[in-house]
Amino acid sequence: MGQAFSPACLTRSSVPDTINGMRSSLAVLLTLAAAQLNAQSRTVWDGVYSEAQAARGTMIFGQSCAGCHSLTPEGRSPVVGEVFWKNFAQKNVADLLEFVTANMPNGKPKSLSKAAYEDVVAVMLKSNGFPSGANELASENLAKVQIVTRDGRTELPANALVRVVGCLTKSGTDWAVTQATTPERAERVVAAGEDAARPLGNRTMPLKFVLTRLDPLAGARVLVNGLLIGADGVDGINVTSVSRVAQTCP
Repeated sequence: MGQAFSPACLTRSSVPDTINGMRSSLAVLLTLAAAQLNAQSRTVWDGVYSEAQAARGTMIFGQSCAGCHSLTPEGRSPVVGEVFWKNFAQKNVADLLEFVTANMPNGKPKSLSKAAYEDVVAVMLKSNGFPSGANELASENLAKVQIVTRDGRTELPANALVRVVGCLTKSGTDWAVTQATTPERAERVVAAGEDAARPLGNRTMPLKFVLTRLDPLAGARVLVNGLLIGADGVDGINVTSVSRVAQTCP
């Protein structure tokens, strides 16, 4: 059996060493915790690409992407401005990289190198007004870099494809979801049963351009998919589908 620990084992000279060791360990832990917190809270405004990387990306974009897309809002099929926010607000830079890799160049997706796609994303970020930093972006870290407005607002822009859960209500000939959840990207992966149990909100969102008969669903908790009318759906949702997630609501 090993020798039991006893305070007497600590000599007078070893006590400072032990305390210093504990202080060093604590400092390391605090540094790691701070680094982890910073990594988790980064956004596109924190300088996640370098100027050199964006310069390379400009050349690659010109050779492989400029035939179909533009880096200015006025150009052909722009990848900046309103179109960028419509497609990528509330997402992260890993989503942006995945999209670019899967769709560019037109007719030859995934044909460039991993580094080349990262460079293209860098010039897209630069062209959308996000600042550069000291380090180049790398795919391993991009899922933690959120795409948000400068003031941190997370509402989605008009025409974004979203999902909303709420109580289906009819007023005259008009339909709406009451106690609606905050609109979120329709691509969000949802676990089975989550929509039936999740907390609802306090908004009422009008449903527009409804092409299917909804009377059998009246009073039920429903999932609505569609396009936002106005920023954050201020004027409702242009409906693409409505499905029941629970018999009663809430």
